[in-house]
Amino acid sequence: MDAYNDPNAESDLGVYRSQFGLSACTTANGCFKKVDQNGGTSYPRGNSGWAEEISLDLDMASAICPNCHILLVEASSNSFTNLGTAVNTAVNLGANTISNSYGGSESSGETSNASYYNHPGHIITASSGDNGYGVEVPAAYNTVVAVGGTSLSRSGNTRGWSETAWNGAGSGCSAYISKPSWQTDAGCSKRTVADTSAVADPNTGVSVYDTYGQGSGWMVFGGTSVASPIIASVYALAGNASSVNAAQSLYSHTSSLFDVTSGSNGSCGGSYLCTAGSGYDGPTGLGTPNGTGAF
Repeated sequence: MDAYNDPNAESDLGVYRSQFGLSACTTANGCFKKVDQNGGTSYPRGNSGWAEEISLDLDMASAICPNCHILLVEASSNSFTNLGTAVNTAVNLGANTISNSYGGSESSGETSNASYYNHPGHIITASSGDNGYGVEVPAAYNTVVAVGGTSLSRSGNTRGWSETAWNGAGSGCSAYISKPSWQTDAGCSKRTVADTSAVADPNTGVSVYDTYGQGSGWMVFGGTSVASPIIASVYALAGNASSVNAAQSLYSHTSSLFDVTSGSNGSCGGSYLCTAGSGYDGPTGLGTPNGTGAF
C-alpha cells in the first residue's frame, strides 16, 4: 500500500530482481499488478518521495519472497481515507498479506479509521514509526501486526548476525486502542507496539533501485518502512494468512523468533516500552524471524 504513482515501478523492479538473480516479475507474466485505490488504472499523480517508498516495498517483497505475486495499490493521496480505501481494494483483489509503511500520530479520532485495517483472514502489517519512542497508527490498531526495527550487524555467532533495537523505531503504549487478548505485558493496559521487528537502521540498510526523480537509481534505505514489507513477506512465505489471527501466533511461537535483548529508542524510565531486553519489549516486540514458524 502506497500513495501517489511511481510510473517506473515495474521497470525499476525488473532491474532490482535481475541484479540479485531473481526471476522476472512483470505484468506480462502475471507476477506483478499495479492498480489505483479503486482497483482500476486511473493512477494518481506521480510523487518522487513516495516512489522511493514504492520501490522499497516492491524490492523487499522480492528479496524475502521471490516467488510471491506482487500487487501494488496506489492511493490517490496520503490521507488515511485514501490509504484505507486502498487496503480494502487489496483485500477485494485477493491479497493475503498487506504491508503498510506509513504512520501518523495518535489522536482521539483514530478509531474512526480502524475498520480499514480489520480484515480477518488477511495479514496486515504496519510500520511502528521512525521517530523513536512513541506510538503511531495504523501500527497501534489491534488487528494489525505492528513491526518495529533493529540494527543488523555481522557477528561471529552461529547465526552470523547480531541485532540490537534501532534507536529510531517507534514503540510504546497506545492511548486509545484496547489491548488484544494475546498481549499480556503488564506495563500497558492498552495496545502495546510493536509485535515483531526486522532490520530498519539506515546505517545497516538495504539496497533499493528507484529512478523516478532520481539520478543513479541505486540507494540504501532504512526505517521501519523496510521492516514492514519484510515481515509481510515472511507471512506470505508461511502461506497461512487465512488462518492466523493478526499477531496472535507470534506470541505462542516465540522459539521461532530471534530475541533482541539490547538497545533503546528513547526515554521511558528504562522500562521495556522503549528498552530492549529478554522476552517482549516495545522497540523489537518478540524479536525477528527465525524461519516462518511463528508466522
